[in-house]
Amino acid sequence: MMLSAILFDLDGTLANTDPLHFLTWKEILAHFDLFIDQEFYNRRISGRLNEVIIKDILPQLSDTEGIKLAEEKEAQFRQLAQGLQPMNGLIHLLEWAQSRQIKQAVVTNAPRKNAEFMLEVLGLQQRLPTVILAEEAPKGKPDPAPYLLALNRLGVSAAEAVAFEDSPSGIRAATAAGIFTIGVNSTHDSNHLLESGAKWIIEDFNASQLWQWLNQ
Repeated sequence: MMLSAILFDLDGTLANTDPLHFLTWKEILAHFDLFIDQEFYNRRISGRLNEVIIKDILPQLSDTEGIKLAEEKEAQFRQLAQGLQPMNGLIHLLEWAQSRQIKQAVVTNAPRKNAEFMLEVLGLQQRLPTVILAEEAPKGKPDPAPYLLALNRLGVSAAEAVAFEDSPSGIRAATAAGIFTIGVNSTHDSNHLLESGAKWIIEDFNASQLWQWLNQ
């Protein structure tokens, strides 16, 4: 494989944010007398668009109320996320790719404010200036549209790219776009990621299997 581009999901991939999202949703949904656990979060929330989540879990809310709730939830998340650190091995991988002129981009379902905030907190805006938001594509993940948009914007084919994703919906999106996808099991059970189409699984970007593959 001639590697020309590396595509990264944001939440759970560039940084382990899911514990913070879980905590925030837990607090928000408690106001509606919904008391969620990790299993519910993984199944019904993780990796999905806020709009889809709210319509699914809180169908009684109007569109306007749903948008307002999503904004409150993300503002609360950003309060908690001030001290986020990049995933182990990420900086090394970004430097490795840059030294080989391999293009890099972030492909995310996160709202623009969150994406900009997280890249700033992680100190990655300069390293990862290309960000593809679901809101710019016809549909968000699990639809392949955001990944197809990323390939188009970088001017590379699916066969020349690799994607890193931590959620089943993200993996389904990347693989449906024809991209070789590696699962990061920061959030979900490895089996769920493999069932969704991940080629293999890493704990973080220091994984020896990853580096053997990159350097071959």
